[in-house]
Amino acid sequence: MKVGVVRFPGSNCDEDAVLAVVEQLHEEAVLLWHKDHDLQGSDLIILPGGFSYGDYLRSGAIARFSPIMQEVVAHAKRGGPVIGICNGFQIACEAGLLPGALLRNDSLQFRSMQVTIRVEQTNSCLTRAATKGQLLTMPIAHGDGRYTADDATIARLEGEGRVVFRYVDATGEAVSAANPNGSLHNIAGVANDAGNVVGLMPHPERAVDALLGSADGRVLMESMLVAAHA
Repeated sequence: MKVGVVRFPGSNCDEDAVLAVVEQLHEEAVLLWHKDHDLQGSDLIILPGGFSYGDYLRSGAIARFSPIMQEVVAHAKRGGPVIGICNGFQIACEAGLLPGALLRNDSLQFRSMQVTIRVEQTNSCLTRAATKGQLLTMPIAHGDGRYTADDATIARLEGEGRVVFRYVDATGEAVSAANPNGSLHNIAGVANDAGNVVGLMPHPERAVDALLGSADGRVLMESMLVAAHA
């Protein structure tokens, strides 16, 4: 499997994603420059975290017009797996690959901390190796992570099982105290209707080894392998 990791000006988690794929999954990874029109034969695309284009206008708003995104969108429309992590989630929403938007944290503060998320479904390209209800600990680092959408969209996501991850406490309860940014319904990640595009604010690529504080992200990275070989 070859994983393409898009590098935008301001990306700062692209190398983390490459290292997780190469050193933990022992798969091939290639960096894709934002100005390119070639996915270089990538089976799966990661839109990494960071501050693409300095987060001017809105987070992800400029990156969504990068030439490479035309190819990423086409890849997704063909059913190819696309993972948007943190800023990548914001970009995926701006590009119309996922519904909703990520707004300023309700605290108006940048939050960098470990959180617990609950796996809500296992039909997506990022959860096929996980268990429904599984609790995972991994870090967040964002100032614009408050997931929002209109009532009809939220109802559709919930009704169709497209909420992939939810912020919870240590007991697995989705309480407000466990919500680090004010996201509606404690939503930490969502999928498109086909399940081949997933966006989430927590960083699984930064939680693949106990030395990093958690290895819980590994099951999500392994899920990508299952999806890419499906």
